[in-house]
Amino acid sequence: MGLAARAPALAAATPGGAPPVLVARAARGGSGRGSATEGLAVLSLVVPAYNEADRLPPSLVRMREHLDASGEEYELIVVDDGSSDGTAAAVERATEGWPQLRLLRLERNQGKGAATRAGMLAAGGEHRAFSDADLSTPLEELPRLRAHLDGDCQVAIASRAGDAQIEVHQDVRRELMGKTYNVLLRILVLPGIRDSQCGFKVFTATAAEACFGPLQTPRFGFDAEVLVRARRHGWRIAEVPVRWRHVEASRVHPLRDASRMLLDLVLLRFRRL
Repeated sequence: MGLAARAPALAAATPGGAPPVLVARAARGGSGRGSATEGLAVLSLVVPAYNEADRLPPSLVRMREHLDASGEEYELIVVDDGSSDGTAAAVERATEGWPQLRLLRLERNQGKGAATRAGMLAAGGEHRAFSDADLSTPLEELPRLRAHLDGDCQVAIASRAGDAQIEVHQDVRRELMGKTYNVLLRILVLPGIRDSQCGFKVFTATAAEACFGPLQTPRFGFDAEVLVRARRHGWRIAEVPVRWRHVEASRVHPLRDASRMLLDLVLLRFRRL
């Protein structure tokens, strides 16, 4: 099923707001390695984006170089989460001559979780990954995550813990808040997971639909919910240390979003999923 055909089904399912609208699609007729217009994509990469008009174009160049070089069928779906800048226009320009690139646009800002959900459910790949627009985890790490997917492991997540290579650290306050959140996460809902919040994860198609379909957390705390859902399906989650670098101009507001994430975590502990 193509992306245009999937959009109406998503309209009724998007939590808490306006449905996603497909507003730009790459021209048909692409050919050669990496083209997803003539067959089912093996890999779908979803990039949620909110006011990323400046950072997104160079990231798209890097994504295309990596994905084209892989030689496999792929699609890249950028979900514009109700941006007020030129994010959508930047993606529309990039679709010229790039048949694997799609733009899915939410009519108003709903949050990173809602945007990621829309993209993961619109995707058609056997493996469905999502990445932050700033590529703080380089795409070169993706094959290492995908290598873990097998019968009992349906989800692989990038991790900044353990043997990860942190090339540029966050400031001390952010790192402390992140570590505190992950300690609470392990105590309340996800024992054994050391870093739930790295924005680079890959799912099988089955797991993506099972974990994102009923998602109830629309903003930054969504990662915890999808991982809890994966655990409750009995799937093993592979946590893979990666290279990572902090990129300035983060969309996370340390105090406001941290408070909201903690509330979401407490609600998740007692919610029936």
